[in-house]
Amino acid sequence: MTSYRTSVLADRHKALGSKLEDWNGMGTAWTYSKDIYEEHAAIRTKAGLMDVSGLKKIHVVGRDATDVLNHICTRDLHKIYPGKSVYTSILNDQGLLTDDGIMFRLGPNSWLMVHGSGTGHEELARSSVGKQVVSIFDDDLHDISLQGPLSVDFLADHVPGIRDLKYFHHLQTTLFDRPVMISRTGYTGERGYELFASAKDIPFLWDTILEKGASKGIIPCCFTVLDMLRVESCLLFYPYDNSPEGDSLYELGLTFTVTPGKKNFRGAEKHFALKGKERFKIFGVLAETNQPTFMGDEIFTPDGQKVGYVTCGMFSKLTNKSMAMARIDTKYAVHGTKLHVKGKTTDCDATAHSLPFDDPKKLKRTAN
Repeated sequence: MTSYRTSVLADRHKALGSKLEDWNGMGTAWTYSKDIYEEHAAIRTKAGLMDVSGLKKIHVVGRDATDVLNHICTRDLHKIYPGKSVYTSILNDQGLLTDDGIMFRLGPNSWLMVHGSGTGHEELARSSVGKQVVSIFDDDLHDISLQGPLSVDFLADHVPGIRDLKYFHHLQTTLFDRPVMISRTGYTGERGYELFASAKDIPFLWDTILEKGASKGIIPCCFTVLDMLRVESCLLFYPYDNSPEGDSLYELGLTFTVTPGKKNFRGAEKHFALKGKERFKIFGVLAETNQPTFMGDEIFTPDGQKVGYVTCGMFSKLTNKSMAMARIDTKYAVHGTKLHVKGKTTDCDATAHSLPFDDPKKLKRTAN
């Protein structure tokens, strides 16, 4: 593994059995030397703590900060007030998604842009030319994620008012006397919180949460468990569910990220022209097996016609279901369509299933 970014929690991950694998230039704990199903169950029924510091974090400040970000985002950021954030798509000039992320408004002219492995930074730089704006890439700012139904109960013992924090809102506070920004966001489909803090404070916060949260069943969870959770909850991961050259929001099911009436974002004209021209759809597949399917497993009709492939699969011991997200030809991306999955370890019948598999009304993550 060759990485140019370093998580200060690397030694903790290695002690848990992780060899660390590169993601976004940072050594990331994809697996630990313990049962992945235990970690999955912890987040679905109790709570788990993950290191997601590989996400790229950029401070965007200045008089034109909002206008610059608004140009690269499909959401209308003028509607986002300090203390609120929004998930958004980022398109190229062809109207195709090449990144996504969350925009946190910290003040009138101050934002925190958090994105993954796509072209968000490049699009930001392009739109900043000639504007009064400064972008600061911040690798000192780490991000750990406490997810699960008991996460709020744990934090309520230490952070006054945390129960009142709404979905996609954040606050500046302290946790165990360390400065931290707590955001009610996550990548699991459960109620959860992301904790942003400096590199010097993150190890202490990580250790203390696990120590004090042990009685509530809080355990450290590796990155692979995110794949299990996001499949159930239909949370896309660029570029694993996407093609690197970009896909349309209509194909990916991300049209909800376009604010109605907004047309002044990069690639807008090409985006709207792509409606009705979908080559595939991101759709669910319920496989008749007690094993997970894997990225690249091929999907066929019962008569042998190839109609797609799995982008990410998982097996849940909580529901005894083998679920997957897949890129499926639009004709067959219909709930109940009979299919067949073939892969290195899989050869079984399957059924197309609408997404998400878990909590379709998003009641858990948005609960008061």
